[in-house]
Amino acid sequence: MKTAFIFPGQGSQSVGMGADLFRSFSQAREVYAEASSVLGFDVAKLSFEGPKEELDSTINTQPCLLAAEYAAFMVLASEGVKPALLAGHSLGEYTAAVASGALSFSSALRITRLRAKLMQEAVPEGMGMMAAILGLSPDVVDDICAGFKNGYAQAANYNCPGQIVISGETAAVRECMEIAKQRGAKRAIALQVSVPSHSRLMEGPAKKLGEYLFLEASIKPPSVPVIGNADAIVLSTPDGLRAALVRQLSNPVRWEESQKVMQAEGAEVFVEVGPGKVLSGLLKRTLPDAASFNVEDSVSLQKTLDGLKALGA
Repeated sequence: MKTAFIFPGQGSQSVGMGADLFRSFSQAREVYAEASSVLGFDVAKLSFEGPKEELDSTINTQPCLLAAEYAAFMVLASEGVKPALLAGHSLGEYTAAVASGALSFSSALRITRLRAKLMQEAVPEGMGMMAAILGLSPDVVDDICAGFKNGYAQAANYNCPGQIVISGETAAVRECMEIAKQRGAKRAIALQVSVPSHSRLMEGPAKKLGEYLFLEASIKPPSVPVIGNADAIVLSTPDGLRAALVRQLSNPVRWEESQKVMQAEGAEVFVEVGPGKVLSGLLKRTLPDAASFNVEDSVSLQKTLDGLKALGA
């Protein structure tokens, strides 16, 4: 049975993430030591103790999430669990790239720190936001965003049937949330992110990030196929991966399609690697018959190991 590893994106962070694996496994401690050395601050302390407001700042969230996810991946690797496919939701695509061997962990830390800095500088604090719209079709959400004239908002994440995230200017997103509820949305929820990702407001940062990725970043061919989330396609070359990482910053994440592509590529078992169970929930909505597990601490790790053994995966 083919196993796919999936890595969550910004919004899955929480104070305390990674702490249990850090205490229990030397592989996790080594990951955090490298992260702190590369970034010049105590990544473990901020991740485990907060404060929450500092952890939730995009410039810290992105590298800290990368470290938490890669630590969990390295622990899984130490237990002999290897993926046949990889994918990451937004920021998680960087962890997928590292797990594939295409990008070194140290390079990914520097790139995500740069990515976050560019994103945060592009839109002043409080001027942009994202929100999840539950219970409406993509066409209805697109129509709501297109019809709003006093500002800018667009669909940013097509996550699963009935869940779409919108992104844009704060006033426009809040107005779209209200219109969505009037149009029959079950809920409209503001997300804990400080920048409007996957929208045209990120075109400037995407261009600058692309210059760095194409001119300075060392990227190898992935040793494990990576499913790019901006176009839901298999990425197998360095330049293909570079282009995908640039494209996803200012274009919608097509996660529902990405999950289906993984299934079409033979994935029968999915393991969410990193904090929370956001992607596991989306998977149940998109591929209800697929087996899924998550690894964020020692308890979930053991459940995953037992479950994979029972399935013969």
